[in-house]
Amino acid sequence: MLVSPVISVAVDSQDPVDPVVSVCWSRDGRAVRIIDQRALPQHLVVRDVTTVDEVCDAIRTLAVRGAPAIGVFAAMGLACVMQSLSQAPRSEFEQQLGSVAARIRATRPTAVNLGWAIDRLLLCASSTYGDGQELAVALRRTADAIRAEDIEMCQRIGELALPLLAAGARVLTHCNAGALATAGIGTALAPIYLAHRSGRRIQVYVGETRPLMQGSRLTAWELQRAGIPTTLTTDSAAAELLRTHEIDCVLVGADRIAANGDAANKIGTYGLAVLARHHGVPFYVAAPTSTIDATIDSGAGIPIEQRDPNELSAPHGIEVFNPAFDVTPAALISAIITDRAVHYPPYDFR
Repeated sequence: MLVSPVISVAVDSQDPVDPVVSVCWSRDGRAVRIIDQRALPQHLVVRDVTTVDEVCDAIRTLAVRGAPAIGVFAAMGLACVMQSLSQAPRSEFEQQLGSVAARIRATRPTAVNLGWAIDRLLLCASSTYGDGQELAVALRRTADAIRAEDIEMCQRIGELALPLLAAGARVLTHCNAGALATAGIGTALAPIYLAHRSGRRIQVYVGETRPLMQGSRLTAWELQRAGIPTTLTTDSAAAELLRTHEIDCVLVGADRIAANGDAANKIGTYGLAVLARHHGVPFYVAAPTSTIDATIDSGAGIPIEQRDPNELSAPHGIEVFNPAFDVTPAALISAIITDRAVHYPPYDFR
């Protein structure tokens, strides 16, 4: 259980404001400051995280979630933890770095950004000359770069995807791929934020996203807070929305994309893709380039995390199937929007 101190609590989430900041440095720069997303939407709780136990717990328990945000937080968390060991000799620093990095890496298996960020900091350390203090400075600089790049990535995805959203478009989204899931304005929600700022009057339908309700707890809260017209619906109502032509496109994020374009995202995404194809509605995936895992040929190679059976209300002793993600085949994806380009099928990210 995350036990880092609460820095501030706010309960009024109704006023339209700029997107929230999910992960940043504390004011004194000694801790990583996060929004504890487990408390939303009832409370906006901000915490400062400093230890490896707190970093791992925050990722494992979904206090921090969303593939890009996990990657940014992992990098900043690793750099923060290693700062406290900066006085150690280089050999000891590197040994501790490997141990801490392995613990953070093991927290969530599906989101490729986590391992990508950890590997980038390890490469930084191995290519930096000097003692522990110089290594710590280099790690911090690299973590800062990852966060800055994530913010720019979100903006770029939004700009590239914006032409796909006509004025008055009705968009269905799933889970949370917004500011809470990144360091910037989000991936799937980035073009929605930009469209709203430009006066296009986008209407967003948000699936509740069982079992942990990231749609109703996070996306609906985030969009309402920003003043974007938002309608919350049950996951099982998606077929009816699409059947009655209430939706112009489906726009979701991804936690890992295979070389052939198969995309892993929050459980329920695959079903939306099937429904969208049946009803002739474009199905778009928006994710940073770092989410593409070219080492995996297809979605069959993407590890799928099984969540705690206790997350479901079920009779005691019954078998529970509770995958956190599913894989949408590339054949059902109309386009994949990254920070570099809008990719159309057939996909080949090798």
